Amino acid sequence: MTAHPKLFVTGAAGRLGCHVIDSLLDKVPASVIVAGIRDPLKNKETVNSLRKKGVEVRITDYSRPETLAQAFTDVDRLLLISSSENGKRKLQHRNVINAAKKAGVTLIAYTSILHADTSPLFLADEHRDTEAALAEAGIPFVLLRNGWYSEVYTWRLPLAIKNGVLLGAAGDGRISSAARSDYAEAAATVLTENDHAGCIYELAGDTSFTLAELVAVVTEASDQSLTYKNMAPEELYVAILNSGQPEMVAKILSDTDAGIQKGALFEENGALTRLIRRPTTPFQTTIVDFVHHLQTDSESSDHI
Repeated sequence: MTAHPKLFVTGAAGRLGCHVIDSLLDKVPASVIVAGIRDPLKNKETVNSLRKKGVEVRITDYSRPETLAQAFTDVDRLLLISSSENGKRKLQHRNVINAAKKAGVTLIAYTSILHADTSPLFLADEHRDTEAALAEAGIPFVLLRNGWYSEVYTWRLPLAIKNGVLLGAAGDGRISSAARSDYAEAAATVLTENDHAGCIYELAGDTSFTLAELVAVVTEASDQSLTYKNMAPEELYVAILNSGQPEMVAKILSDTDAGIQKGALFEENGALTRLIRRPTTPFQTTIVDFVHHLQTDSESSDHI
């Protein structure tokens, strides 16, 4: 029997992390998988589910290095899922990398951002810093430069459908998105195979779309009139603030749309499909499923 390396997934309570664990369970025994979770008490349901599947759970808080040193004991390969805390990633990720090095981890896979080295998005800055930290650490690593998740757009759709308009500043820029589960499967692949150290993967969906094309898909799926209103990034920033969203949300959305116009989220190299050995999930599938669930939930609430 071939011995499997010990695999560690940080951020395992998050949406991407959960998908990675599920993908790993299809590839290796649960006994070699460790799930890192920042607050097990806050995520009791997830922790119980993981343990029932035979997955070990360890406390892993990016901001508390003392939890990392203990968590990475006996770990061979580590997936560092990017922190969700904007402005704190540089220190948090370096904490993880330093602890992994001290623990003797032999490979780190990192979920970066598409074209991190050249991306105009302000979000890319912290990813560039992490990539530099990995190079400095001297540990073999793999860069999973993930493009946009198709699910990113679903949270904006309820308000857009209600108002009949989706606001944006992306112009005719194209977005090569894929489902979150596609990116998770790619991460599971590089963790379980032996020939990915040193690789940089620019990962994106097989097809792309503009925000106007996204709106057309929503319109057809919802059978409601929806238009796309394009504006300058500065105007979008103000509009988002006026809708009651936090300043950081306004900054991210307006900056991202400005970057989309410059091609920041477009890629057609097929790397993601090659890693997962199947076509990526069409964005239409994710969007249409969401719209139908939204309608079903609305119909159910109407009858309560």
